[in-house]
Amino acid sequence: MTVNILHLHSSFDLGGKEARAVRLMNAFGKRARHTIVSGVEGAYGARAAIAKGIAYEIAQDPPPLTGKPSVARYEAIARYMQRFDLVLTYNWGAVDGVMAARVFAKGAPPIVHHEDGFNADEADGLKRTRNYYRRLALGAAHGLVVPSERLEQIALTAWKQPAGRVHRISNGIPTRLYAGRPDPKAIPGFAKGKEPVVGTLAGLRAVKDLPLMVRSVGGVPQNVRLVIVGEGPERQSIENQAAAMFMGDRVHLPGFLADPNRYIGLFDVFMLTSLSEQQPISVMEAMAAGLPVVAPRVGDIASMVAPENLPFLADRRTEVELRDRLVPLIADPALRASVGAANRARAAAMFDEDAMIAAYARLYEGAMRRPGVLQP
Repeated sequence: MTVNILHLHSSFDLGGKEARAVRLMNAFGKRARHTIVSGVEGAYGARAAIAKGIAYEIAQDPPPLTGKPSVARYEAIARYMQRFDLVLTYNWGAVDGVMAARVFAKGAPPIVHHEDGFNADEADGLKRTRNYYRRLALGAAHGLVVPSERLEQIALTAWKQPAGRVHRISNGIPTRLYAGRPDPKAIPGFAKGKEPVVGTLAGLRAVKDLPLMVRSVGGVPQNVRLVIVGEGPERQSIENQAAAMFMGDRVHLPGFLADPNRYIGLFDVFMLTSLSEQQPISVMEAMAAGLPVVAPRVGDIASMVAPENLPFLADRRTEVELRDRLVPLIADPALRASVGAANRARAAAMFDEDAMIAAYARLYEGAMRRPGVLQP
C-alpha cells in the first residue's frame, strides 16, 4: 500500500536539507506519494531534482506555515495534516506544523521533525524564545532528526529533548557517482581553462556569506576563477562584490544545476564561507569528487574532512585567513591531488547514502508502525 507523506519545508529551494529530502523521495520510489509545502511562497526550486516517476504534488492553497501564534492557524494546519499517513517537518520555518499537532492532538498523524542548521539570525547564537517554542512543540513529534554532533547536543540541552526522541542520522550521498570524469559542458556558459577554479554549491542566502568568498578568492595572488552554483536572494550582492573586486569576468553564477556529480569535478578547490553549517552535503560531494576543502571550522566540517585537509580549515572566518588557506592549494596541483585523494577515500568510507536511506526508512516506518513499508 502506498504511503501518503506530507513534507512541510521552511523553503523548498535546493539546499542541503532539500537535496536529502529529494534523495529519500527518489529512493522510496512508488512506495510513497508526496505532497510538498514551502513556507516561502514560490520557493520550489528543488522539485527539479525529483526523479521521473515519483508521485508528488505541490500543495495547492495549504494553510500558512508562518505567522503570529494563532489557534485558528494551528487548527487549519492540524486539519490539513490529518489526511496523511506521515508528516515530515523541516527546520524552524516549519515547526508550526509540530505545534499544530501539539495544540490539536486528536487525529494527528505521526510527525518527524528535522533540524539541519540555522539561518543568519541564529548563526551567532540561539534565540531564547525559539528554544522555548521548540521545547513545547517537539513534545508532539515522534522523533527529531539531526545530522550533526553539534545539533544533537543542542537538541538534548537547549531544546531539552529526551535522548530517545533525538536521532542523529549522518547525511549521505551516492559516492560512486562522483568517481567518474565530470562533463566539461555541464555548467552552462563555463569552459574550464588553465586557471585554477574555486567552486561551491550553495543557496545564495545571507547565511552562506558568499561575498566573503569573492573577497577571499580575489586576494589570491594569481588568476583564479570562481564558480558559485545555486540560486537565491543574495545574487545581486555577490555580483556587486565581484564588480567591486574587479572580478566580474572571473566569477560565474550559473544558477541552480541538478546532478552535482556531473560538474563538481570541474573545480580544483571546493570552498565554503558560511556563518553557520552543520554537516554540509556539499562538502561530502566535494570530498567524493576528490577535492580539497577550504572552509571555516563551523559545524562538523573538521570531523568530516580527511586529516590531510585539516590545515586548510580556517580558525577565524575572515577573508585573510580563508585566502591564506587557499594560496598553497592554488599554487600546488600535486598538493591538491593528494589532499583530494584522502578526502575521496574518507567520503566513500563514511558518507555513502545507503546507510542513510536505511536509517530514515526505519525511523519513518517506526513512526507509522508499518515496518518494511518503505523498504525495497
